[in-house]
Amino acid sequence: MFLEISTELGCSPERAWQEVQTTRLLEYVTRPLLIFEPIEPQVWPKIWKEGKYLVKMKFLGIVPFAKQWIDISILDTSAEKQVYQIRDNGHGDLVNKWDHLIIIEETPTGKTKYIDRLEIDAGILTPLVWLYANIFYRHRQKRWQKLVKNDFDYSNS
Repeated sequence: MFLEISTELGCSPERAWQEVQTTRLLEYVTRPLLIFEPIEPQVWPKIWKEGKYLVKMKFLGIVPFAKQWIDISILDTSAEKQVYQIRDNGHGDLVNKWDHLIIIEETPTGKTKYIDRLEIDAGILTPLVWLYANIFYRHRQKRWQKLVKNDFDYSNS
């Protein structure tokens, strides 16, 4: 199943791109719904590098429910065209395919259009996982909005 959710951010595409490449952004935007704890490697890099990362996930920060591979690749990016893309082509215990593409592009007003595009395959659980993904990605985008509003102050949860 496919899902696409977008929002406009009140920052430049370059700034959004700079932040989306950091692991601290993932930790910020997913809290408190989901907490990721690195397994392999045991510590997050500060900046995502292309490659695979094994994590365990905790729902609401307490309930462990699955392990997931995050498989990062950086796709066509163009500072000249103000379009940036990063992809997590992951999979895990609950999902066969969690193909998440983040697209960051400049709007005509000079702000940022931020897009989460997702393809999910979790077998017979796909409709339930898709429903959760709708809630989860809307939460992430609200957290993005809050972060931008607070001038990227990560301490302001």
